[in-house]
Amino acid sequence: MRARTFLLGALALLTAVGATPAAAPRDAGPNLDVILADRPAATLGAYGLFRDPVAREPNAGVVAYDLPIPLFSDYAAKRRYVFMPAGTRAQYRDEGAFEFPLGTVLIKTFEYPADMRRPDDNVRQIETRLLIRNRTGWVANTYIWNAEGTDARLQVAGASMSVRWTAHDGGAHEITYAAPNRNQCKGCHSVDGAFTPIGPSAGHFGIVTAGETELARWARLGLLDGAPTSAPVAPVSLDARARAYLDINCAHCHNPRGPANTSGLDLRATQSEPARWGLRKRPIAAGRASADMSFAIDPGHPERSILLHRMASDDPGVMMPELGRTVVHAEGVELVRAWIAQMDAEGRPRQN
Repeated sequence: MRARTFLLGALALLTAVGATPAAAPRDAGPNLDVILADRPAATLGAYGLFRDPVAREPNAGVVAYDLPIPLFSDYAAKRRYVFMPAGTRAQYRDEGAFEFPLGTVLIKTFEYPADMRRPDDNVRQIETRLLIRNRTGWVANTYIWNAEGTDARLQVAGASMSVRWTAHDGGAHEITYAAPNRNQCKGCHSVDGAFTPIGPSAGHFGIVTAGETELARWARLGLLDGAPTSAPVAPVSLDARARAYLDINCAHCHNPRGPANTSGLDLRATQSEPARWGLRKRPIAAGRASADMSFAIDPGHPERSILLHRMASDDPGVMMPELGRTVVHAEGVELVRAWIAQMDAEGRPRQN
């Protein structure tokens, strides 16, 4: 009787975390049955997205892509891939994420080389996040890699782990890396309360790198319909680079339809009204987070700008973004500091 009770309990636990169908051979391609299942697979390998167990060689139909200006995540390196079922493609949108077909998987692996000066040597994979477009909408699943880097298992509740690396300047760094839980994922990936991707969108894909935009590349590979044929101008000026940085790092929350819409701050690069993106905009609530400063952006005065103050903080009660980082992005802070410093009274750049 005790053995039968133990067996029933084990089966119940397996059902709770998601039963994994028998994995197909890795070279058989992505497994749509697993992708569209009601419950997530227990291991990353069950999806058949990669040929190798360390998720570096994508399977047929899985395409690598990149973001020219990526979201900062505690200096983690990231590898991004997309899978869409055969015969389907995404639909272009001017605003927000593209419209993706049923069965789409957006894949992002976070990793740290032991030495950033040698990015391909001694790399430790930390987590792989999947955004899956299933029959109910988008769902997020996080898979945490074991210490040997041979397997990644589902982790619904999030996780934390110690990570060490050597920076480009030779300095040693150690952080407690935090992988998000499902509710934290929803805190950023939200438009009007609905879960949605962030990166694959017109604004982020329209930057020219290596002679081609991701928009043009996706269209050429048959991944995207309706993309414009003219290439946007790359953000080479200080003003454009700073606005693009704030767009990818902040605007997924700070926009009229995002989770931080009550702040009244709209940090999308497409926002053309200076007061909306922070110029002499007073905070909704004063206090420690605003450090008694008067404006989100005080033109010409980064030292008096709340936006920069919160970017430069690692205090959980002050810092922005609130999630996704534990350390200050020194390069991002310096970019925004220089941008505010060279503004005239109307928020216009004094020089490019």
